[in-house]
Amino acid sequence: MEPATDCPLLAVHGIHKSYGGARALRGVDLSLHAGQILGLAGENGSGKSTLLKIISGQVEPDAGRLQLDGAPVRFSDPAQAVSAGIATVTQETTLVPALSVAENILLGHVKPRRRGRVDWRATMLLAHGVLERLGVDLDVRRPVGSLSPDLQQMVEIARAISGQVRILILDEPTSLLPEEESAALLQAMRALRQSGAAIIFVSHRLEEVLEVVDHLTVLRDGLVVAAGARGEFDQRQLIHAMVGHELEELSPSPPGVPRSESALRIQSLSVPGSIHDVSLTVGRGEIVGLAGLVGSGRSELLDAIFGARQGGCGDVEVAGRHYTRRSPVRAARHGLAYVPSERKLRGLVLSMSVRANLLMARHAGRHPLGRVNKIRERALGTTAEREFLIKCSSIEAPVSQLSGGNQQKVVIAKCLLTTPVLLLLDEPTRGVDVGAKADIYRLLQQVTTDGTGILVSSSETSELLLLCDRIVVMYRGRVAAQIDRADASEALITSYCVGGH
Repeated sequence: MEPATDCPLLAVHGIHKSYGGARALRGVDLSLHAGQILGLAGENGSGKSTLLKIISGQVEPDAGRLQLDGAPVRFSDPAQAVSAGIATVTQETTLVPALSVAENILLGHVKPRRRGRVDWRATMLLAHGVLERLGVDLDVRRPVGSLSPDLQQMVEIARAISGQVRILILDEPTSLLPEEESAALLQAMRALRQSGAAIIFVSHRLEEVLEVVDHLTVLRDGLVVAAGARGEFDQRQLIHAMVGHELEELSPSPPGVPRSESALRIQSLSVPGSIHDVSLTVGRGEIVGLAGLVGSGRSELLDAIFGARQGGCGDVEVAGRHYTRRSPVRAARHGLAYVPSERKLRGLVLSMSVRANLLMARHAGRHPLGRVNKIRERALGTTAEREFLIKCSSIEAPVSQLSGGNQQKVVIAKCLLTTPVLLLLDEPTRGVDVGAKADIYRLLQQVTTDGTGILVSSSETSELLLLCDRIVVMYRGRVAAQIDRADASEALITSYCVGGH
């Protein structure tokens, strides 16, 4: 849908922003019209997040100006942006699970009142009306905690548009959703566009971007390097604009070299309420994938193996040794390493430096009074930065300053520096751009040559088909199928994921 007027609803002119010596934005221009979906693309570290924070009032620019309806504006805090009709939804939900859908949608708003009390009937009707704008039919009395992730994201968007929203910023709203569940969100975006709202959409799933946006703006190293209508880009051209060169096409991993010894052997592993009677093996030098819908037990299985989820029964062997009384500490001693899906919550200490995060797992077993060779530590950190292709101003900089893709590389590098027998990964490329994703794939393919076994869970079937020697499909906490690469296809895996076989 093309904008109805030549005057943009939002115009960004010559925006500059630096953090210390790092220049995040270098004279960015952008325009957004009412009734338009604008895709904002770029690698991690290209400046997208900084630009969105300036538009939404979270940070102020060093230079440049914003215009709303042709009039200059400057936001010193997010409340001012919200008052101007700008709302933001990120991949991290801010919902209250114990409250109902209606209460979450109207959280922070003045609810309808009758005789001095909240008029709950009117509140429910108001919340239902907001969901109707998104094309969502949902019982607004349900607790949000009982909803699937895709419906929770819809409630998050409904809350954002429940006020007088003119511009909606969607920053990776589908990153936590399986591909099959993101279609409803894209349809909701189209419905909002029809109502006249303007949307800025960021997603590393480029097929989604090319499907739903009207126009594209591509950032690289803080500069606008390409802009135009959606029809001017295909996926290859978009990737070229983002990374600055043709991205080498990745081929599937060569089959793992058969080895007599196993990295992991599980027999009849069960954890009440999550996984039931799961048996599988991972050979040394083999990559095994875990497929399944959200709630199928993929993540819960990895947690149980690593000891992050207590209780249950079953036999687990790591490199031929029985692994009992499971806990993260004992898992590390047995040669396990784990890259969790929530890197900011469970994978990194954001206030610490890149170097400290890289080496913390390696030093975990050291005696607390043991001396640290700081010169050797710096050398190890610098070597890891180079070998794992981590882009940062300094390894002594806080890891919070890195882009999402480089933060993920730090988490993976931290695990691999322990030289694990078995590497567990949950959604290893979530929220990661195409360039960093390719780096991570190559890295995982390389480490198997040293005999490391890998068990990787992903909601992206294409990722598993590219990486894995075998794919284990889970359905309602049980193993539904184990498929060799030669027999695997997206259609077959999806059919098992939904209980079709």
